[in-house]
Amino acid sequence: MSLDSPVPRRLLSDEVYDRLRDSIVRGALAPGEKVRDSELAERLGLSRTPVREALARLADAGLIEAKPGVHTRIATLNRRDVEKTLAVLRSLDQLAIETAVPRLTANDLQLMRQANTDFERAVAVNDTDAALAADDRFHAVPLAVADNPVLGRIIEQLHPQIHRILYRKFATLLGGRNTIEHHGRLVEVCASGDARAAADLSAEHWSALGGHINRLFDTNQLEAEDA
Repeated sequence: MSLDSPVPRRLLSDEVYDRLRDSIVRGALAPGEKVRDSELAERLGLSRTPVREALARLADAGLIEAKPGVHTRIATLNRRDVEKTLAVLRSLDQLAIETAVPRLTANDLQLMRQANTDFERAVAVNDTDAALAADDRFHAVPLAVADNPVLGRIIEQLHPQIHRILYRKFATLLGGRNTIEHHGRLVEVCASGDARAAADLSAEHWSALGGHINRLFDTNQLEAEDA
């Protein structure tokens, strides 16, 4: 659904938040681009109130930079912020995996395998949207089984910051066999019931992702796009 489509009169601030978040992740709203609540409200056919609420949530998520009286703009990609976000996500994912493993059912494991199959198919045809959606479904299974609403809310808030990079550099970061193979190994370790080993394997993958992203910063492949 495009940013300019009329918004239904249902959970307006949530709908606006989702659309703006997706536009930022996909680069339709570029890093450093200024945004004005009045202009967005007009495009969406809404009052300014739900737009302001959505922008405040996006600022909390690190996707919007707001300086009252100066500017409101799409946040740029900052190496330090990305490193800190990855460190938190790595720890949270470890906790989710370690908590979930003793509770995972055969059906849960099959859902993870199916999500990885969908991910592999999307990679094969270079469909970034489908691949990231399948990756999200894969990781959503242990997160749901962990049954920790606080954990889920924090991960949901932080994920878009990393998705911005994954969306733009998918082929470099997730497009190879390594992620498919990691998913497969993680399912089998989860199936074995070794919660600690599964959590450690997940942490290794996050660390590898952080290393790849750092190399993109080192070679100006991210900063150049933000200019």
